[in-house]
Amino acid sequence: MAQFRIAASPRDEESAGGSAEDDSPTSKRPPRDESAISLTRWEAAAAATVFLVFSVGLCCIFFTMAEAEYDKILRLPRNLSDLRVLKENLAVYARDYQAKFIFGYCSIYIFMQTFMIPGTIFLSLLAGALFGVAKGIILIVLSATSGASSCYFLSKLVGRPLVNWMWPDKLKFFQTEIAKHREKLLNYLLFLRITPSLPNTFINLASPIVDIPFRTFFLATLVGLIPASYITARAGLALGDLKSIRDLYDMKTLIVLFLIGFITIFPTILKRKRIYE
Repeated sequence: MAQFRIAASPRDEESAGGSAEDDSPTSKRPPRDESAISLTRWEAAAAATVFLVFSVGLCCIFFTMAEAEYDKILRLPRNLSDLRVLKENLAVYARDYQAKFIFGYCSIYIFMQTFMIPGTIFLSLLAGALFGVAKGIILIVLSATSGASSCYFLSKLVGRPLVNWMWPDKLKFFQTEIAKHREKLLNYLLFLRITPSLPNTFINLASPIVDIPFRTFFLATLVGLIPASYITARAGLALGDLKSIRDLYDMKTLIVLFLIGFITIFPTILKRKRIYE
């Protein structure tokens, strides 16, 4: 596929004869590694789409909301009490301006995931509380997948030093596991998305660094987030009864998630067993 380069192309190699400029310090600089900062045209188009959704959504919020409502609605919840108050304040607005609210909701969700801002779990609960389980799952999955994709693109451009600094050992482990499961990479990523084996933020940032193709990353994220989205959307529907975020993932829920994850990775285990035999 043709490549869309973000950085300028390195200079062509000098001829064998050379010139007087060959001895200058500038000419001896090593060429820039473009592979770490390049996006295909398809990836660039997807990144532009995510940015467009984010921009349109924020505009929808500001242009349709009265100034008196800013303090009530434009506030990120820090705990369940704040979330319950926000849900009450947003109920009428979400009903009267449903399409515009959804654009704004997705934009904020995408922004928070792109820049690794904690608190998206509260937004997931809010989707279930305002729209019910079915619509809530769709809203959560689409927003989370778009945000993860945006984070993937950002990491592909500038994320390598950050990941190497924050999770050096975890990155080495992840790279080794990806190499082992390269032939069944989609199954392995589905397992990671469904189960809490690795933090989603780490997966978003590390995936382009370990050469996971975006299409595989996107599909695994889109499908793999459905079980967790169902849990949060259903919990949001009963927000008044929820006492703690920890209640979302009790032992029974974790067992179910790992069981689903094991089913997705079972073909990889079976194939490896046949090879050893």
